[in-house]
Amino acid sequence: MSVADYEKLGAFYLGREHDLASDTTSEAPLLYDAKDLTTHGVIVGMTGSGKTGLAIGLLEEALIDGIPVIAIDPKGDLGNLLLTFPKLQADDFAPWIDENEAARKGRTPAAHAKATADLWKEGLASWGQGPDRIRRLNQSAERVLYTPGSTAGRQLSLLQSLAAPAAGALDAEALRERVSGAVSGLLGLIGIHADPIRSREHVLLSQLLARAWSEGRSLDLESLIRSIQQPGIDRVGVLDLESFYPEKERVELAMAFNNLLASPGFESWREGEPLDIQRLLYGTDGKPRCSILSIAHLPEAERMFVVTLVLNELVAWMRAQPGSRSLRALFYMDEVFGYFPPTANPPSKTPMLTLLKQARAYGLGIVLATQNPVDLDYKGLSNTGTWFLGRLQTERDKMRVIEGLEGAAASTGSGFDRAAMEQVLAGLGSRKFLLNNVHEDAPVVFETRWVMSYLAGPMTRDQIRTLTPKTKKKTAVAPPASVANVIEAAAPAPEPVATPAPRPILPRGVSEAFLPVTRLPSAGERIVYRPGLLGAATLHFAKATLDVDEWRQAATVAPVPDGSTSPWTGAAVLAAPPELDDGPVADASFGELPRSATVPKTYTRWTKQHASHLYRESTLTVFTCKSPKAHSRIGEDEDAFRGRLRALDRESRDDQLEKLRRRYAPKLERLKDRIERAEHKVDVQQEQYESKKTQSVISIGASLVGALFGRKLGSAGNVGRAATAARGVSRAAREKGDIGRAQERVEALEEQLQDLEAQFQDDLANLEDAPADAFDLKEVVVRLKKSDTETAPVQLVWIPWRVAADGTRQPAHGL
Repeated sequence: MSVADYEKLGAFYLGREHDLASDTTSEAPLLYDAKDLTTHGVIVGMTGSGKTGLAIGLLEEALIDGIPVIAIDPKGDLGNLLLTFPKLQADDFAPWIDENEAARKGRTPAAHAKATADLWKEGLASWGQGPDRIRRLNQSAERVLYTPGSTAGRQLSLLQSLAAPAAGALDAEALRERVSGAVSGLLGLIGIHADPIRSREHVLLSQLLARAWSEGRSLDLESLIRSIQQPGIDRVGVLDLESFYPEKERVELAMAFNNLLASPGFESWREGEPLDIQRLLYGTDGKPRCSILSIAHLPEAERMFVVTLVLNELVAWMRAQPGSRSLRALFYMDEVFGYFPPTANPPSKTPMLTLLKQARAYGLGIVLATQNPVDLDYKGLSNTGTWFLGRLQTERDKMRVIEGLEGAAASTGSGFDRAAMEQVLAGLGSRKFLLNNVHEDAPVVFETRWVMSYLAGPMTRDQIRTLTPKTKKKTAVAPPASVANVIEAAAPAPEPVATPAPRPILPRGVSEAFLPVTRLPSAGERIVYRPGLLGAATLHFAKATLDVDEWRQAATVAPVPDGSTSPWTGAAVLAAPPELDDGPVADASFGELPRSATVPKTYTRWTKQHASHLYRESTLTVFTCKSPKAHSRIGEDEDAFRGRLRALDRESRDDQLEKLRRRYAPKLERLKDRIERAEHKVDVQQEQYESKKTQSVISIGASLVGALFGRKLGSAGNVGRAATAARGVSRAAREKGDIGRAQERVEALEEQLQDLEAQFQDDLANLEDAPADAFDLKEVVVRLKKSDTETAPVQLVWIPWRVAADGTRQPAHGL
């Protein structure tokens, strides 16, 4: 059976079983059922235990199986996942070798690269792996290295906006948790480690963020600073705002965030791809991704902010997914020390606990690793199903791990032998791990396999830059119209402000509103309001055959036209109605108001034109697929839909494998019993039996059908050893002519095992295995249901600009 056969089973090839008593590693593969990771996993081991190699091997297996991965890397090691070289040539390894190590070994860099390439080639071959498997890994998934807050790797925009979750995506409790985590992370950036209940900073920001999100509004840091100064609320609890948090002290909080905004390097937090979990999991055409978020370069407060924000986004993404019986995606954190402590409550802990408790139902696996077992919240990990335990440094570490295992065993109702566990943990060496899986009957010790990725160690920023290709310039696509460019296009000439214009007096029947100033003017600038039109509507899209029944709030901003032409062509479409002020800021001036905007009946015409424009231009796009039969959800683009189709394909495969399990399990159990009885009959010469029984020639565990069942059939893993022992004994007995007939019986049972293996191979070959890029998608356009569309009267809206003395201007709003 080849390693490629394991991949057909959704089984992770992590290594080979190891016997501590004889310190020998067998040929029996250690195969781990991918679905078991839906109950999560923990990797514990001291420095030098091989923990990083095991983790990288686990992630390699997930990627080969098409399972997308998000990995947070506090140490800088996981970038090694990008160092996979199918040709295994010295030139591939040369840029990544340690030249100091080469010097210590008396080698030139070229000779050391050649020796390293040979070492990797021989190491992989000794574990049944070769160039073809590395190619499959490279072809199965994209691997992307992000460096938040740095330009070394791919940039990830974490502070571009505090985006509101989709309507209905979170219940009230989940919304509170997400608000609390986001606020704690933000305050940590300015050095405030706040208690969510005792800290007035935390309470105020939580109220501001919760109010904005409940209204469907996203915030950026500029608008948050403005809201701190002008919260728009009168009371906090039973106290009036000034008693709870005086204005002078709120200004100090706003200044702290403003200093962050103005600090050198802050722009790197606002640039790059938006933090979108779906995009981190799936790339172009829905291809699975391994998104590595390297945070080794960040100070502790910024690390905590990144981890907390990613965990909260992951919780929100999880809750938007349907349930799954298979492993849909994997989240891995390479060193969880400080982020999930037993007593303290950092911002990262609540979303981590939420994931550990709830992610299983959605097919999201969580794997946490640490070399500091004392600093883990073992109560929080009590539902974790898989523990990978390596060499530990102190007795205290061992006792803490054993306490955690006892808690996990108690939560599942399984037995736990503390004395045996202590003995095993004491005997583990480098690359030797104890696998304790609640889905299997007994723990097993194994040696980790040779990883396909070259383990070059923690990466420097320069090395990360080498692994981050320059983004190719794409054909320019016009961005969606913004309020700023729509209004600017209508009157692009500079606008001196030496003589400020007063606020126009409007006739009765013309209502006005003001977009809030979110970007305060600098020295020498003043605020000038320019006129525009604001249209709002409630839209309804419906198509029962595609499960479309979508209500949306729409808002459109357009320049004021001079004539009778419709102003709505090319207007700025907003994701939600904007927050509006009742009046202008102090000392503002106003741009010229076209005469048409002073005629009340003109607004009636603009309102009708707005309704007609929305009906013509508003559509939803839905993608459909025949096999597997599915259609995209609202807001799900083609790449995301293809990613979900891949997950559905994998779930279908797992269901078919489960049917094979149910079909072959009784047959394997019966065969096991017969072999054990045959072994008992030939066990007449005990001394010879004892000398022969450890020589494994045939093993159910090493067959393909055995790989499917793993260690889940009780003593099935020992069946092969029983058959082997019987054959060894009978060979010795046959030389004396004692038990020939018993030997024939054993050989007949071995033939039955071979027949069972052949049948299983045929059934496995018949499983559907459609290529993931063969999905035939069709695009369906769903139009607006006109009878349910409600259009509000169009109103005049004043749009603020920051205008310098020379007339140059910049938007003073966030739209």
